[in-house]
Amino acid sequence: MSTETNIENIASYIDHTILAADASRADIERICAEAAEYNFKSVCVNPLWVSTVTAALAGSGVLTCSVIGFPFGATTTASKVFEARGAIADGANEIDMVINIAAAKAGDEAALVADIAAIADAVHEGGAILKVIIETALLTDDEKVLACRASVAAGADFVKTSTGFAGGGATLEDVALMRATVGPDLGVKASGGVRSLETARAMIAAGATRLGSSSGVAIVEGEQGTEGY
Repeated sequence: MSTETNIENIASYIDHTILAADASRADIERICAEAAEYNFKSVCVNPLWVSTVTAALAGSGVLTCSVIGFPFGATTTASKVFEARGAIADGANEIDMVINIAAAKAGDEAALVADIAAIADAVHEGGAILKVIIETALLTDDEKVLACRASVAAGADFVKTSTGFAGGGATLEDVALMRATVGPDLGVKASGGVRSLETARAMIAAGATRLGSSSGVAIVEGEQGTEGY
């Protein structure tokens, strides 16, 4: 798909996101209403809100996305599998998991693959897709490549730059590196710091096929968002 086509349909690449710990039901419902109005790809929330989002989006065509092992990735594989299955049972169509960052820092590709593959199996059994957050702000380029390779080997559907909670977000260089590593068939999600149409266009040009942002409305309206994610 050409970059021009991606830009013209940019709303359909946005995971409209609200992951703040203090988000209220009213906040969640507002995000869902915006997503339905602008026809964003999904609404991405913490597991607590998955059933609320699923109900609010019924019939809209907008998907429900949930994060697991979030934001540190430092829970056990069994916990991540349990969390993913619960989110899917509540209606999640997509799961964004955080990798075992310590394994990536240690260069332990086998541990990364084992962790991701277990969640991928559970997610796919539930009919959902898996995005793998590698948390680029905490990794060297070699470690980013390692995490992307492990995601491919484990059967993930996407690699994703960031949680937005580690002091850094998506960069064009990271998106390009991730795309070069995973090849043309896997999705690449840029998240963290995508708050304007200009940035969104640049991320797509660099290889992103999905954008995670809490500034989705600002992006499609050609304005500058102020939200942290």
